[in-house]
Amino acid sequence: MRTPVFELHIRPMFRATDRDHMISSVDLWDYDAVAAQADDILTRLENGMPPVSHGGPWPEEWIDLFRRWKDGARKRLELGTAAYTFNQTTIAVTIAAAGTFPAAGCKGWLQLDSETDTAKTYGLYVERPDAPVSGTPSTFNLKERYRATDTRSVFVRDASGVQQLH
Repeated sequence: MRTPVFELHIRPMFRATDRDHMISSVDLWDYDAVAAQADDILTRLENGMPPVSHGGPWPEEWIDLFRRWKDGARKRLELGTAAYTFNQTTIAVTIAAAGTFPAAGCKGWLQLDSETDTAKTYGLYVERPDAPVSGTPSTFNLKERYRATDTRSVFVRDASGVQQLH
């Protein structure tokens, strides 16, 4: 069974209404806050929170997944580092990230994290394997494409900060 990852499995279960209801005591979209208060959050979930007036209780399988994450490694994604390129043709825009994973067995991807009327921000995410893998870290060349008619500014957030590509 796969180890739950905060950004992939836990964070998406916290609905906007859950976050709004709890923001005065814990930001449910913040890994550090959730990890620090995981025992209290699980107790509330097991006792029927959130109430029906605030979105209703979580399904039992969501609570079980949260419990597995809390009782396990409380795994999360890392931000990677790479060299980036931005290429625009008449058909498409391609952003590419080239680099080397931090350890053998890692997986990675570029993901659109947010967009506004004027900008798109991607994240470069790395997931380490559940158990260390022997060997040399592999290199990667990750790409994302979108329509050339989209002329917004493009940013990438990685371990070194936020970089503007276009």
